[in-house]
Amino acid sequence: MQRKLTPYILLVPQILLTILFMIGLVTGITQSLGVIPAFGLTEPTIMYYKEVLTQPDLLKSALFSLKIAFSSALLSTAAGVWLCALLVLSRRTKGKMMRIVQLPIIVPHVVVALFVINICSQNGLLARSCYCLGIISEQQEFPMLIYDSHGFGIIIAYLWKEIPFIVYFVIALMANIDGKLGEAAVNMGANRVQTFFRVTLPLCMPTICSGFLIIFVFALGAYELPFILGATMPKALPVQAYIQYTHPNLRNRPYAMALNGIIIVISLVSAWVYFRLMRKNLNKLTNKRLGE
Repeated sequence: MQRKLTPYILLVPQILLTILFMIGLVTGITQSLGVIPAFGLTEPTIMYYKEVLTQPDLLKSALFSLKIAFSSALLSTAAGVWLCALLVLSRRTKGKMMRIVQLPIIVPHVVVALFVINICSQNGLLARSCYCLGIISEQQEFPMLIYDSHGFGIIIAYLWKEIPFIVYFVIALMANIDGKLGEAAVNMGANRVQTFFRVTLPLCMPTICSGFLIIFVFALGAYELPFILGATMPKALPVQAYIQYTHPNLRNRPYAMALNGIIIVISLVSAWVYFRLMRKNLNKLTNKRLGE
């Protein structure tokens, strides 16, 4: 009897967290539609979404967040796959090398932001090194890599954190494919580069795309790095949402929830794409096993 009940008992914390999450999600969506009885707002409306999507500052914030999220995800995925390929081809997919590669994953984003400031700012290590080497005549000539309107500092921080995540996410599958189908392709006359691009990489693409989507959604909704490393204008969507949420006028609360609603919609679309990719990959594996 106890053994039968154990799985359900273990599920209780997850169920409670799911309930709390759903309550928060429903409350946020309701408030984004302007329904907050405590503030005298009782009529649902999409006015707040319209204003968010038409106000120049908020629209720039949305485009800025999308640009940062897409650029970070794309560059991290490309660099992570390239590093994965090097590790697989050199047979260094285990041991100390992998521990070194995975180290940035456990470092908090706030600490990464401090690293980027100390290294990439105009008073940082790179600027001082360039000044000492005579590359620039004064430190202020060093390019603005942080607090800039293009979000270079934010992207650099995400690259440092997310490239190892892609490696960790993909390398097991890539090593397994290279060790089986890759060896078969080599035995049939293909070289290692041809094997990687024609066999290993195509078979890894669903997992790589999944990793890209995970990073994209995370970067889109993350608050710490855009807040610490971002420019005064434009601000990222999560930062704008926090500003609206903490506004002295409580009737601004629906604007914050509308901004969060936009992030939720984009995240749900990405989750749907992720689900489709995983389902397609699972169907391929199932059909392959049935064929065998």
